[in-house]
Amino acid sequence: MNVSGGVVRARGLVKDHGQGQSRVRAVDEVDLEVPQGQMLAVMGPSGCGKSTLLHLLGGLERPTDGEVWVAGRRIDTLSERALARLRRRSVGFVFQAFHLVAELSAAENVELPVLLAGRSRREARRRAGLLLDRVGLADRARHLPSQLSGGQRQRIAIARALANDPLVVLADEPTGNLDTAATLDVLRIFEDLRSAGQTLVIVTHDERVAATADRLISMRDGLFVDDTRLAGSHTGGLGGLIGLEG
Repeated sequence: MNVSGGVVRARGLVKDHGQGQSRVRAVDEVDLEVPQGQMLAVMGPSGCGKSTLLHLLGGLERPTDGEVWVAGRRIDTLSERALARLRRRSVGFVFQAFHLVAELSAAENVELPVLLAGRSRREARRRAGLLLDRVGLADRARHLPSQLSGGQRQRIAIARALANDPLVVLADEPTGNLDTAATLDVLRIFEDLRSAGQTLVIVTHDERVAATADRLISMRDGLFVDDTRLAGSHTGGLGGLIGLEG
């Protein structure tokens, strides 16, 4: 699906936490447009607002002011029910802590968002099989999260994020708990997704991860302080990680 004007857009985006004297501005009048097929990395010190920005773009938080558009639709004015439907259909989330359901197998974790979207169990199983194969874990389909390594759990979480073929994947520190080898596995998947035209926004502290992106935004105190095009550098960044693995 081609989306003119960017898969994700923000205009004058503001997010305040607290009130009165305790009010903190986490995101300060940010403008952003992420075209289809772009891998965008967002970096900055802890507390700079980058995770809040990601939550606003995915509709997990409501802005104090400004607009957010996903797939050509303004989402900050939607009802909670409509927003939940849009998230299930158009946005995939990947988090540092994985957030897998402990009682469900790897396959069942991937099937869950397909079922929640109202599709059949047969279709959910088909999608889970395809996606687990895509992330190289078809042989772990019946394993519980507790039986998997951190890197394997993150790959399951990525498969789950892709379950409903979203237009954009939002990842918050997706390699923060992983060693270099597992980080490589995740970045190879992201690179494959980017090459296939998937749109990704990745919040990270890791400069090696940011080096694989097409574009890097640096944040400080809720503001964008730098916006750099890295087109063509993602291969070098991944190659650097491969070197570190050895």
